[in-house]
Amino acid sequence: MVKVESVAIVPDGYAVIIGQSHFIKTVEDLYEALASSGTALKFGIAFCESSGPALIRYDGNDQPLALKAVEIAKLIGAGHVFVVTLKDGFPINVLNRIKVVEEVATVFCATSNPVHVIVADLQGDRGVLGVVDGSSPKGVEGEADKEERRRLLRKIGYKR
Repeated sequence: MVKVESVAIVPDGYAVIIGQSHFIKTVEDLYEALASSGTALKFGIAFCESSGPALIRYDGNDQPLALKAVEIAKLIGAGHVFVVTLKDGFPINVLNRIKVVEEVATVFCATSNPVHVIVADLQGDRGVLGVVDGSSPKGVEGEADKEERRRLLRKIGYKR
């Protein structure tokens, strides 16, 4: 019997990246990828082992963010899932670095929005089916919206 549940994650002042990896060295390799990103990013990492002692492995350069990553990993509770929590930067600053870590299989989301992680539970074995990230579209942008988008990207330094 498969039980499907939604795990609500509501980032408050930080961003979250949730993905799937396949090896115990995930925490160390993600740490190195984030620490060498060339940004002043603060981060925490948690990884749910899928076998052996099945521990939540964790690290980070900011203890509160590391503990927040552990908290989220506990809520999801699925093997091979990793959680990265970030401050003082955006997921776009590190997303490609995370994706090229050799044991990373997929990234489910990278967001500061409330997100629902859809988890399947098969008698205690858990896996992520996907995520629901953000709200549905409320319309199509007009010219004023386009200008506002362009202005915002320049204001936060992503376009010249």
